[in-house]
Amino acid sequence: MLPTPAQSDSATADTQRCEPPTQERLTAGSADPAAIVRAVAAGVSRLVAGNLAPHERERMLDTLADLYAEQTDVRHPLAPFGDRPMHTRADLRAHFAAAPDPTSGIQSFAPTGMVVHRTADPEVVIAEFAYALTTDRGAFTVPCIFVVRVRNGRIVESRDYADSLSFARAFGQLPALAGALAAENSPA
Repeated sequence: MLPTPAQSDSATADTQRCEPPTQERLTAGSADPAAIVRAVAAGVSRLVAGNLAPHERERMLDTLADLYAEQTDVRHPLAPFGDRPMHTRADLRAHFAAAPDPTSGIQSFAPTGMVVHRTADPEVVIAEFAYALTTDRGAFTVPCIFVVRVRNGRIVESRDYADSLSFARAFGQLPALAGALAAENSPA
């Protein structure tokens, strides 16, 4: 289980810019947990709004999945239909492959304001940021907090807390989400 964070101060908070992952960047800075978290957020951004050709999309899916250990434990505790843990790179690749792409009305999608807090455990960081996105429905901000453990340059454990309702609004899925939640709670 992930530890309680140490108090953050200017020495432990890291506010570098998120850059899309490349094989060179991942090799050069892959041992640093903060760099890995930034690479995930930037890679998701590129995947969702990068207008990638099919072969580029496949390469980005592989690059993102490779940021995780073969055996991992990634959870989304605030997911509207409950947490569905992902335990392998294949699980993560499938998760990333299901992300919306520019054909779903997305004009921009980028991590902003990322602050990475280092903890007393050198393997664990806490990343606070938001995804700023613009779709054909307007501009949205989705706050996120990721608590991530990186070992040997790969994510072995992550708890990703994101505002699912803001994502649903941005992607035009709020009515469907509300209907599904209502149906789930209706007496049979």
